Amino acid sequence: MSKVEFDEFQAPSSFEFDDTPKMVKWVIKYSGGLIKNEKQANYFLLGFVALILIVSGFLLFGSNKTIKNINPEQYGDQRVFSQ
Repeated sequence: MSKVEFDEFQAPSSFEFDDTPKMVKWVIKYSGGLIKNEKQANYFLLGFVALILIVSGFLLFGSNKTIKNINPEQYGDQRVFSQ
Protein backbone atom coordinates (compact mmCIF):
# COMPACT_ATOMS: atom_id res chain seq x y z
CA MET A 1 0.00 0.00 0.00
CA SER A 2 1.12 3.49 -0.70
CA LYS A 3 1.14 6.22 1.89
CA VAL A 4 -0.92 9.39 1.19
CA GLU A 5 0.26 12.66 2.69
CA PHE A 6 -1.77 15.85 2.97
CA ASP A 7 -0.54 19.37 3.39
CA GLU A 8 -1.91 20.87 6.56
CA PHE A 9 -4.17 23.86 6.16
CA GLN A 10 -2.82 26.91 7.93
CA ALA A 11 -5.70 28.73 9.58
CA PRO A 12 -5.18 32.42 10.24
CA SER A 13 -4.44 33.14 13.87
CA SER A 14 -7.12 35.85 14.05
CA PHE A 15 -10.16 36.17 11.89
CA GLU A 16 -11.58 39.64 11.47
CA PHE A 17 -15.35 39.61 11.19
CA ASP A 18 -17.10 42.87 10.32
CA ASP A 19 -20.53 42.79 11.89
CA THR A 20 -21.50 46.33 10.85
CA PRO A 21 -24.89 46.27 9.08
CA LYS A 22 -24.88 47.17 5.40
CA MET A 23 -27.33 50.02 5.91
CA VAL A 24 -25.02 51.64 8.47
CA LYS A 25 -22.09 51.28 6.06
CA TRP A 26 -24.20 52.84 3.32
CA VAL A 27 -25.11 55.84 5.52
CA ILE A 28 -21.46 56.40 6.45
CA LYS A 29 -20.35 56.08 2.82
CA TYR A 30 -22.93 58.44 1.34
CA SER A 31 -23.12 61.03 4.15
CA GLY A 32 -20.44 63.15 2.53
CA GLY A 33 -18.24 62.98 5.61
CA LEU A 34 -20.89 64.21 8.05
CA ILE A 35 -21.30 60.80 9.67
CA LYS A 36 -17.98 59.34 10.70
CA ASN A 37 -18.69 56.21 12.75
CA GLU A 38 -21.24 53.49 13.40
CA LYS A 39 -22.75 55.17 16.47
CA GLN A 40 -23.53 58.37 14.54
CA ALA A 41 -25.01 56.35 11.69
CA ASN A 42 -27.27 54.47 14.11
CA TYR A 43 -28.51 57.74 15.63
CA PHE A 44 -29.12 59.15 12.16
CA LEU A 45 -31.15 56.11 11.12
CA LEU A 46 -33.17 56.23 14.34
CA GLY A 47 -33.95 59.91 13.77
CA PHE A 48 -34.86 59.24 10.15
CA VAL A 49 -37.33 56.53 11.15
CA ALA A 50 -38.85 58.83 13.78
CA LEU A 51 -39.24 61.59 11.17
CA ILE A 52 -40.92 59.22 8.72
CA LEU A 53 -43.34 58.05 11.43
CA ILE A 54 -44.24 61.65 12.35
CA VAL A 55 -44.82 62.63 8.71
CA SER A 56 -46.91 59.50 8.16
CA GLY A 57 -48.98 60.29 11.25
CA PHE A 58 -49.69 63.80 9.98
CA LEU A 59 -50.68 62.49 6.58
CA LEU A 60 -52.94 59.78 7.99
CA PHE A 61 -54.52 61.53 10.95
CA GLY A 62 -53.96 65.24 10.34
CA SER A 63 -56.71 65.64 7.79
CA ASN A 64 -60.06 65.94 9.58
CA LYS A 65 -61.98 67.02 6.51
CA THR A 66 -65.20 65.11 6.15
CA ILE A 67 -67.04 64.63 2.92
CA LYS A 68 -70.50 66.11 3.13
CA ASN A 69 -73.40 64.42 1.48
CA ILE A 70 -74.54 66.53 -1.43
CA ASN A 71 -78.24 66.95 -1.81
CA PRO A 72 -79.05 67.06 -5.56
CA GLU A 73 -82.22 69.11 -4.90
CA GLN A 74 -80.10 71.84 -3.35
CA TYR A 75 -78.51 72.66 -6.71
CA GLY A 76 -81.53 72.15 -8.90
CA ASP A 77 -80.97 70.61 -12.31
CA GLN A 78 -77.38 71.81 -12.72
CA ARG A 79 -74.96 69.27 -14.08
CA VAL A 80 -71.57 69.05 -12.44
CA PHE A 81 -69.88 67.68 -15.52
CA SER A 82 -71.51 69.84 -18.15
CA GLN A 83 -69.99 69.66 -21.60
